[in-house]
Amino acid sequence: MAQCEQFTTPVDAVISRMRALHATLPERDGVAVFNRVYLTVTEAVDRHIDEGRFTDARAAITLDVRFAERYLTAVERAEDERRPPACWRPLFQMRRHPGVRPLQFALAGINAHIGHDLALAVVDACRSLDCEPADLEDEFDRVGDLLVSLEERVREELMPGPDLLQIADPLTHLLGSWSLERARDATWSAARALWALRRLPDVAEEFTERLDAAVGFAGRMMLTPLPE
Repeated sequence: MAQCEQFTTPVDAVISRMRALHATLPERDGVAVFNRVYLTVTEAVDRHIDEGRFTDARAAITLDVRFAERYLTAVERAEDERRPPACWRPLFQMRRHPGVRPLQFALAGINAHIGHDLALAVVDACRSLDCEPADLEDEFDRVGDLLVSLEERVREELMPGPDLLQIADPLTHLLGSWSLERARDATWSAARALWALRRLPDVAEEFTERLDAAVGFAGRMMLTPLPE
């Protein structure tokens, strides 16, 4: 138990940063919409760690913190007028557009964070823990399961109701082809590929840039403004 307590502080720190960000952003801001979603996920992960639901608490915490830090760093870069990764640029560019719905903001953020950041976070965690991606697969799956359940709730809460079906049709068409489960599977493959390429830095950098660009392109499509 004492060992578990030793590793709770880093998760508390990223939760505090997300809460501070929440306090400074307008509710309708696209980054604020995603931040609320992600804060809920991180708090759930923290509870599961405290309850002993992860086989390896240290690995789960390391992965969770490395994952969150990539999002928070992207936010800091945007605030400092530095270029964030390509996967995040559509959300930062469209965050105040009146024609983009909250559900679009939430899922575009999930797309950027899962499609790009999570693969790199797995590699970061493996380096920190001196382990292989296979050693983190259980923790990766458990975090992914939380994200999938949250995505379902987000869609239920933010999708327009049946009385707005005519408005919802383009939204349903736009977002219906994207699946977090498929994105998670692709991310695990990308993480394994990046780990295998770690001794070929030029190739790994090119792979990462292409992954970043592809996820950013998908995010731009997800944030297509829709009619009121």
